[in-house]
Order: sequence, then C-alpha cells, then structure tokens
Amino acid sequence: MSRRPFAAVLAANTISIAGSSVTLIGVPWFVLQTTGSAGRAGVVAFCATLPVVVAALVGGPVIDRIGRRRVSALSDLVCAFSVGAIPLLHYAGVLEFWMLCALMAVGGLVHTPGLTARAVLLPNLAEHAGAPLSRAASLYDAVSRGARMIGAALAGVLIAFFGAESALLLDAASFAVSALLVSAFLRGVPAAEPQPGAGKISLAGYRAELAEGWRFLTRARLLLGITLMVMMTNGLDQGWSAVLLPVHGREALGGATAVGLLVSVFGGFALLGALLYGLWGERFSRRAVFTAAFLLCGAPRYAVAAFTGTPLPLALTMALSGLGAGMLNPILTTVIYERVPEELRSRVSGVTTAGCELTMPLGGLAAGLLVDGLGATRALLLFGGTYLLVTLSPLVFPAWRTMERPEAGASAGLSRTEPALPGSAHAATAPRPSAN
Repeated sequence: MSRRPFAAVLAANTISIAGSSVTLIGVPWFVLQTTGSAGRAGVVAFCATLPVVVAALVGGPVIDRIGRRRVSALSDLVCAFSVGAIPLLHYAGVLEFWMLCALMAVGGLVHTPGLTARAVLLPNLAEHAGAPLSRAASLYDAVSRGARMIGAALAGVLIAFFGAESALLLDAASFAVSALLVSAFLRGVPAAEPQPGAGKISLAGYRAELAEGWRFLTRARLLLGITLMVMMTNGLDQGWSAVLLPVHGREALGGATAVGLLVSVFGGFALLGALLYGLWGERFSRRAVFTAAFLLCGAPRYAVAAFTGTPLPLALTMALSGLGAGMLNPILTTVIYERVPEELRSRVSGVTTAGCELTMPLGGLAAGLLVDGLGATRALLLFGGTYLLVTLSPLVFPAWRTMERPEAGASAGLSRTEPALPGSAHAATAPRPSAN
C-alpha cells in the first residue's frame, strides 16, 4: 500500500490546472487586447472546445489500450506545445488569427483525454493509498479547486505586469511538469498501464465500445439526467468564463487583475466547499445539497454582473457561488462511482464527458455574438435566466430522487451492459460542472 501514485496525480493536477486557469483568463484577454472583439473571443472559445467533444467521445476506448499513464503524459506534452506556441509566434510577429484558433483546437483535442486518464484512476489510487473513495474524491476536487484559485490570481498579476503572453508561457511550462510527474510516479501501477484484453484498435471495436457506454448511460435515468443538466450548465459557464466575465472586467471592473481576483475568490471558496462536503456532507441529503449548491453557484453571478459595475458585490457573489460549486463534484463523483462497473469506466466516461461538453463550443460562441449584438448586460441576463431554469431540474424530475445513498450489496449480479443498481462499488468519471 502506497500513497505516492495518488500524491503524484494530485500534484500533476494541481500544476496543470493552475496553468490552465492562467490560460482561461490569458487567452480571452489576449484576444480582446489584440482584436477588441468579443465575437472573436467567442470564435476562439468555439475552436478550443469543439475538439474537446470529439476527443471525449472517442477517447475512452483508446485510453485503455494505450494506457492511462501514457495518455496523460502525452496529452500534457502536446498541450505544452500548443499553448507555448501562441506567445512565441506573437513575439515573432507571425501569429495570425487562424493560427491562434488552430493551436487552441489542438490543445482542446488532447486535453480532455489526459484529464480523463487521470480521473478514471482515482478509485484504484484511493484503494492503493488506503483512503475512502468519498474522501479521496473530495480531496481530488479540493486540490483542483485550489489550483484554479492560485492560477487565476497569478494570471491577473502576470497579465497586469507582464502581459498575456507571459501567462501563456507559464501555462506551457506547467503542462510539461505535469507530464513529468505522471510519467515518473505512475510507472508500475497496473491500472495506469494498457489494460489486458483491450485488443487492437479498430473502427468496429470503437463503435461497439462506445455503443456499450451509450446503452449503459441511456438505461440509467439518473446518470442521463446528470449528463443533460451538466451539459447545459457547462455551455453557459463557458460563455461566462471565455467572454462575459472578461468583457465585464474590461468594461466595468478595471482590467485583468480584477478578473483574476474574482476567479481566485471563486476558486478559494470552491475549495472550502469541497473540504466542507468531505468532512460533513454525508450527513445530509445528496439531492438537497446538490440542488441548493447548483442554484447558489449558477444564476446569481450573472445577475449581479448585469446590474452592478463595481467589484465588491460580484466578489461576494462569486464567494457564495464558489462555496456551492465546491460541493457539486464530490457528490457527482461519488454517485457515478457507485453506479458504473469498473470495466465500463473509460467508455462510459467518454460518452458522459462528450455529452457534458457538447454545448461548450456553442456557449462561448453565443456569448460573443450576443455581446456584440445586444450588449453585455442583456447577454448576462439571458445566460443567467437560462441557468436558473436548468438548475431547477432536480426538483422537477423523479429520477433525481434516486441520488441518495445506496444500500450495500444492491449491485450484485450486474451484466456488462446493464446500469448498476445503487450500491455498485465500481466507478466512472463523473461529469464535471465547469463553473468558474
């Protein structure tokens, strides 16, 4: 029993996600500075997230065949190249808008398989470390939230003093360090290597395995409901982070430093929310906590940004929103880990991740077009109103009532193509809300 592999994955995620948070602010700011167009910022967001859906859909089968350690390391190395090339080409005076879109698309294509490869290892690493799964899931999410907090604050400072280009170079370096950690410390972990019996890669095999993951998802009403809800909120969140918040920061809040601090406040309180849920969350109804947390983290920030032009009210709202957001992923992760057999983990993860990210390209693009066409205030209100309607679904649809804790032993006798009954000890990667 060893905690090293689990600690290495936590460290790799911390470094990689902190760097990605820098890019989350740095790229939209770079586009707004160089083009002055919210619409173009939306186009870049579209190009960055459209390949994510494709990668998530086809990534599950290939992850098991190549091996989770190799996929994670290779993903980070390609991301380091795609992000680092943007400022280098800009410094050389040869960066065109289409090049920026292409580089962001390359990063989007490979980033999700790397995240998935690490995330699906969590149950194995938690068992290897002798840690309860629910606590490991809370810690995993808390570390991610903390990394986003650090990265966002760092981004604001770097952009203010050194420019967006330096922020992107730092992100490239963070991806390289993450790849090194995963390569070094996950070597020899059986679950991180190519899986026995995965077979050769073929189009027919892909179709069969993806169909298997899709059948499982469509038969599990709660998992399908979660996927649909997170699909909608992730698209709205992408519009917020890629366009609406940067535009609001430029027009009303005084610049990138304020945006970085706001995202950092959100991340800090999300970290607190994840830790609080890890300590005391199991005492309460999952559905009640999940619904309240989603209502808190969604619509209010859009409304406050629409009606105020000073940082303090939005900072307080972002703090409360972060507190709610931090409780979501531990709940989702635990619920889905209980319901999906281990042998289906990667392929179900591919289908659910692709579903959850399906609207993200449209979210950024729609936000940019709405800001250019209707103005930032109306765009914020439209996005916030839609968010509110979506987050009411756990109170409306009966399938969400099955979210509560399962009884032990309920999953005995599962077949490979049937949804797990509550109580399954196996796991899948949970769809992750991307609120920030």
